[in-house]
Amino acid sequence: MSDCPKIVKCIFFNNQMTNPPATSDTMKMEYCQGNFVDCARYLVCEKLGGTLVPSDLFPDMVDRAIAQIAAVGK
Repeated sequence: MSDCPKIVKCIFFNNQMTNPPATSDTMKMEYCQGNFVDCARYLVCEKLGGTLVPSDLFPDMVDRAIAQIAAVGK
């Protein structure tokens, strides 16, 4: 496991999101500093580009990320 390559600019990791979840520190260890390839934000960024990552998308919202990727692909 390693740090996410997007960590420097990630608004989730850098505490720039409105209403972060109470579990954000745990998510940071699990996703940002661990298995980042399973992070919803990382998935959208890789597939659609950083400008299309929703500002309210948390790392564990993979279903939402997949739906967004699919919608843009149509």
